[in-house]
Amino acid sequence: MSEELAYSIHLGSDKNKTVKAKEIAKNNTSGETSFSNNGIQNATQLSKVNKHNLRDYDNYKEEIYVIYGTDNLYKDVQDLYIYEFEQSRIEYNNKQTRDDRKIKKYLKHISQDKQKDLACEIIIELGDMDFWNDKDEYYKKGMIRVYKE
Repeated sequence: MSEELAYSIHLGSDKNKTVKAKEIAKNNTSGETSFSNNGIQNATQLSKVNKHNLRDYDNYKEEIYVIYGTDNLYKDVQDLYIYEFEQSRIEYNNKQTRDDRKIKKYLKHISQDKQKDLACEIIIELGDMDFWNDKDEYYKKGMIRVYKE
């Protein structure tokens, strides 16, 4: 008999931790919920997400394997912003006649705008605690290949 592998995919947000979100999740088939504002809104939140994701606050850091990017989420997002938006930022600035309207750093500009999100976290989980409890390290590390693919 084969084991079933539970999975969940959702956008990360502190709003999903509210009492209202938990009530909605109880009534969903998947048991999950995502509200419309799932974004990481500023650089401070991005740093907190990085600390949480890499388990910088406990002794489980060695269990985290980064498949894409580095162990510095802030720098990864900063590099992405430069790669994706730097040319547009320069073109925008060249059209401006007033210096106060020019954007020096787009990441900082978006981070300071309360109407915009800086990034969005997507969480993909395969299996639940019951599924993983009896698996050895070799089996668990095999999932790195699955996520890479």
